[in-house]
Amino acid sequence: MQDAAETEELALRAAAGDGPALNALLQKVRPEVVRRCGRFLPCREDAEEAAQDVLLQVARKITTFEGRSRFSTWLYTVVANCARQKYRELKRRAAEQPGAIDASQHVDPRTTSVIAGSRVDLLEALERLEREHPHLVAPLVYRDICQLEYAEVAERVGIPLGTLKSRLHEARKQVRPWLADAS
Repeated sequence: MQDAAETEELALRAAAGDGPALNALLQKVRPEVVRRCGRFLPCREDAEEAAQDVLLQVARKITTFEGRSRFSTWLYTVVANCARQKYRELKRRAAEQPGAIDASQHVDPRTTSVIAGSRVDLLEALERLEREHPHLVAPLVYRDICQLEYAEVAERVGIPLGTLKSRLHEARKQVRPWLADAS
């Protein structure tokens, strides 16, 4: 718990303009950021690339962190947004480079970058959910991927806990068949 309190303190100091605190914060959270990005992007290189984007966003936007929620909650929002953006970028690049992967190669789509020509089924499902039921995306991402507590997710999304649980149930119900169809 000491570690979490130290991270929160560094975040508050960095948000107030303390440059050395920002550097220490970025160094401290980097391993966790890479790990969290890996939940969205199983290819290590893609996760590390997204993590760099997250750290850059943290450095640029830290002054918007007001300390009303925990820094970890704020950070996971940045992670989720950057990882999903990286996925869209990789998908777009893959579409622009057809034939980038040899069809005779057998690849595991759960561990192969979309830039190499495969797809990550969870992110495809999230893209579809965003098109069809955009209000269900944030609860699913924060709870099931970022693994935030229910109360944190409800606070982050700005809805009552009961509504969050209902939306989460509906999101899982929507996504489940899409993931089953993809395997």
